[in-house]
Amino acid sequence: MTAYQQIRYEVTDRVATITLDRPAARNGYTLRMAQELRDAFAHADTDDEVRVVILTGSGPDFCVGADLTGGGFDVDGTGEEELPPLELEPAGSVSARMFAMNKPVIAALNGAAVGAGATVPLAADLRMAAHDSRFGFPFTRRGIAPEGGSTWFLPRLVGLSTALDWTLTGRVFGADEALRSGLLHSVHEPGTLLDAARTLAHEIAERTAPVAVAVTRQMIYRLSSLDSPDQAHRLETRLVRLLTLSPDAAEGVTSFLERRPPKFPGRIGDGLPGFLPWAGDR
Repeated sequence: MTAYQQIRYEVTDRVATITLDRPAARNGYTLRMAQELRDAFAHADTDDEVRVVILTGSGPDFCVGADLTGGGFDVDGTGEEELPPLELEPAGSVSARMFAMNKPVIAALNGAAVGAGATVPLAADLRMAAHDSRFGFPFTRRGIAPEGGSTWFLPRLVGLSTALDWTLTGRVFGADEALRSGLLHSVHEPGTLLDAARTLAHEIAERTAPVAVAVTRQMIYRLSSLDSPDQAHRLETRLVRLLTLSPDAAEGVTSFLERRPPKFPGRIGDGLPGFLPWAGDR
């Protein structure tokens, strides 16, 4: 792994925590931060010792959006040479990698989550926030268009009407509104947010099968927006026939009957079915 300058990456008890780490700049988003985030998510995704990823920020804010201290938007170019170049705009480069993950991602959002700080977490599977957190998609107020794939993710999470409200006005709103609208999974006291995210991450890591989670995550994202359930039925039928005969399924049944925590033997690195339609999309 490249030595990161603007984020931290730590793994404890099968949970990788990726932390935006520019607190003095309120975790302002930069090209390098995008490169480092994409690299860290890729590393977590290919490490069979990692079951869940938590994305959070250091200091009082998660991310206030693009770092504008240079007087403009730092979005052009491929970034630092020691990291793989960005092919999409900086927020989209990260959210696209998150979308392709085989591991679930939990975003723990503290303080301000605005601009890229709001769009990147849309690609997480679950978003948790502190009661005092604030959100905003202020792109129209800066004379630019939304980023990070937010025009795809946001309406699916909160509906067209709310997505249009938030993006057309560019207004900032609080955690209560975000929770009511479905943007957030839960809200917590600021001092307990990260612990709550870790509790949820450990529940997934300790009680679910990694291959089943990887397959289920992608099926929900990729099949739920199709015009009919036909493709879902066909893929589910193949997966049910295959996975019910797997060692993971045997362990799932045995651990249930024996009333003990499961110890699933399957690993994503060599256990994903080869016929998945999205294989190789990274």
